[in-house]
Amino acid sequence: MDEQSNHTPTPSTAQQQSSSPTCKYVFVTGGVVSSLGKGIVAASAAALLEARGLRVTLIKADPYINVDPGTMSPQQHGEVYVTSDGAETDLDLGHYERFTSAKMRKENSFSTGQIYDRVINNERRGDYLGGTVQVVPQITDAIKDYIYRPSTDVDVSIVEIGGTVGDIESLPFLEAVRQIRSQLGSRQVLFIHMTLVPYLHAAQELKTKPTQHSVKNLRQIGIQPDILICRAERELPPRILQKVSITCDVRAEAVIQAQNMDSIYKLPLHLHSQGLDKVIVESLKLGSREPDLRGWQQITSNLDATTSECEVAIVGKYVNVIDSYKSVSEALIHAGIKHRTKVNIHYVDAEQLEIQDPAAVLGKFHGIVVPGGFGERGIDGKIKAITYCRTNNLPFFGICYGMQLAVIEFARSVLGLSHANSAEFGESNNQEHVITHLPNQTNTALNKGGTMRLGSLACQLLDGSKVKRIYGKGVINERHRHRLVFNNAYREQFRQQGMVCSGLTDDLEFVEVLELQDHRWFICCQYHPELQSSPRLPHPLFSSFVEEVDGGGV
Repeated sequence: MDEQSNHTPTPSTAQQQSSSPTCKYVFVTGGVVSSLGKGIVAASAAALLEARGLRVTLIKADPYINVDPGTMSPQQHGEVYVTSDGAETDLDLGHYERFTSAKMRKENSFSTGQIYDRVINNERRGDYLGGTVQVVPQITDAIKDYIYRPSTDVDVSIVEIGGTVGDIESLPFLEAVRQIRSQLGSRQVLFIHMTLVPYLHAAQELKTKPTQHSVKNLRQIGIQPDILICRAERELPPRILQKVSITCDVRAEAVIQAQNMDSIYKLPLHLHSQGLDKVIVESLKLGSREPDLRGWQQITSNLDATTSECEVAIVGKYVNVIDSYKSVSEALIHAGIKHRTKVNIHYVDAEQLEIQDPAAVLGKFHGIVVPGGFGERGIDGKIKAITYCRTNNLPFFGICYGMQLAVIEFARSVLGLSHANSAEFGESNNQEHVITHLPNQTNTALNKGGTMRLGSLACQLLDGSKVKRIYGKGVINERHRHRLVFNNAYREQFRQQGMVCSGLTDDLEFVEVLELQDHRWFICCQYHPELQSSPRLPHPLFSSFVEEVDGGGV
């Protein structure tokens, strides 16, 4: 065996093969506690660099051992974000796409599970020539290769390291990025560290010690942050920022605060006002123009100048973790920004609705959304919500599972098929009228991972339909994440009773959109339109829904 040709590439070789030599790297780490908002900070930094005319991409490196979050409960990890090429990823990739024009792909997200899976497969194949496989260099080399891979044809790659500094899970990732800094040099690599500066109400003091300890932990790994983002409940006085600068050995102009704001979409301008993008471009010697921030200024202006207000309920079963419906709630906010409407979002527990009077719970809302989900828990509550909307002419938006439950409700209540059901509900339920089923009745019950229709697929819209008027075109591309489809055997019965199949897959095989003709606004779609919405370009369906909820639209 030729040792030279089969040896794992050295870091420098891997870098040369997988990364543009002109690409700069910004690594974003977090300390003290999780959920500080690293993803939003990374997305905001990317938005500012993009406003300067630079080409950016973003990567999420997650330390969990799952291959991807596709089989995780939303209550564990929040929503699963789906890219156009069908990757099931962390919800932070949604922030990346909402804040920038960069399009995320499978290569923009990876986990410890993917890294170890690759290295173990390489070892089984004999790629390491019988040598001992270790965290350093095999695991760290694989991490570096994943980081370099999406970095071609861009000026800056912003890499968010998941977890918190000090966690055992993230140590290989931190070691890998430390090596990248050592290998490429300080003009090619920059570290942003985000920490918490808590306010102790009993002492009425802001405390910098957690930040100091977090930076100390990072230094012990061999990383000195270039920029500190200090998360706080309130504005930090200059003396606190100066103290952080001195104790953490970070330049004063590179200590930036990120206090609580009433909208995440105000963060780019807030960070710009403190010079974040200026520090990045100067530190990395990036030639760029002055930023064009007119788009973000318009967004902020619309947020601050709302002319109306509406109440929208999201009826789901993961409402105790609102990140489970992150993209849906953000898409509603985007539509509100466009129409200068403050959309107040309320989360209604579908299981609780099963034992409550729907009129008492839902009567105060101007519109209802039933989002995606899996399993039969809470379905009766969602169906009650759908019935209430249909019979009270209340705007209703059913997404993915929301669509499937809407057709089951219609079959039961309007078509008189009292036993109408779904293959999702299992063998124990009556299967006389299966309104939604697996395509071709393929049995995928034994393996839940990688069995769904995923990613961007084309859809043809029916001439004269409401949904075609909303989109303003006849063919659309939307992202999917589902197994079951509408049973075509019932298409004609639905049409005769006013529920029209107004969107079909490109091959006309599967129903993608249904709408109720004699209703103010009742649209259901099999895909996830929320995944293509941004504050700069709200999704047409959400825009139309909020417009109707707020007083009348298409």
